[in-house]
Amino acid sequence: MTVTKLFIFGAGYSGKAVGRAKPEGASVAGTTRSAEKFHALRQAGIEPFAFDGALTEEVAKELAETTHLLISIAPDEAGDPVLNATREVITKAMPNLRWIGYLSTVGVYGDHGGAWVDETGECKPVSRRSVMRLKAEQEWLELGRETGLPVAILRLSGIYGPGRNAFVNLENGTAKRLIKPDQVFNRIHGEDIAGAVWHLAERNLGGVFNVTDDMPAPPQDVVTYAAGLMNVEPPAEIPFETAQLSPMARSFYGENKRVSNAAIKAAGYRFRYPDYRAAFDAMWAARNWKDGEARSPMKPR
Repeated sequence: MTVTKLFIFGAGYSGKAVGRAKPEGASVAGTTRSAEKFHALRQAGIEPFAFDGALTEEVAKELAETTHLLISIAPDEAGDPVLNATREVITKAMPNLRWIGYLSTVGVYGDHGGAWVDETGECKPVSRRSVMRLKAEQEWLELGRETGLPVAILRLSGIYGPGRNAFVNLENGTAKRLIKPDQVFNRIHGEDIAGAVWHLAERNLGGVFNVTDDMPAPPQDVVTYAAGLMNVEPPAEIPFETAQLSPMARSFYGENKRVSNAAIKAAGYRFRYPDYRAAFDAMWAARNWKDGEARSPMKPR
């Protein structure tokens, strides 16, 4: 069945990428907590609605016509706010619903000592936020079993793209090259998140899928590559042991794994940006690394 009406709970960076990538004939609506962000959603091709944990009459009316549902809001101590607010609506008042997608994180795998991990691997989340994500995944999958609807769990790695990348960090002076031996991180471009969502939604495919590119890589290599394209000096290397980091930033370095994307490829998806080098080359050539709009290149320092 062709996607005709997608509703996104939490149309932030990833959700707006999904809206911009909508296929011809599809309509997209989505939520934000602030009416001040309605304009940005409209610019991304998304009809905006307000949602802050309580289901409004306007959203309920929109859901009644929705064929495909995408959740991109993090759970909290009270559970998944979307599931808490919409469970009864989903089961009783969404007659056209054909597919549910949930944007999760590869953080649910925890630390695997740099080894490769796929969707069959053990989930041993370290942080509280990843523990809550795994619980939310399980609850959405259970709802799928109860309703007979396909539920796709998309486990995303570190998200980047225009406005969120090493070019921006180099320009504003926040880029760092922290050196922790053998540490790698996994990444995914926003356009490939959108591509994977539409690929699964249009085919009504359920299951668990890692949405990450082909090249887990040391974070300092990414900064160095971006600096080379910009023709600027990369920042000095900093040993991880002496780095000044927030507790959250330091926690990211406590997890080390190489995440496989074989399942989403087996489902037929082909990545637009198979690694950060291809993506950075494209962004730099198009001069759209700041916010997606073409512009003059940064002057070398």
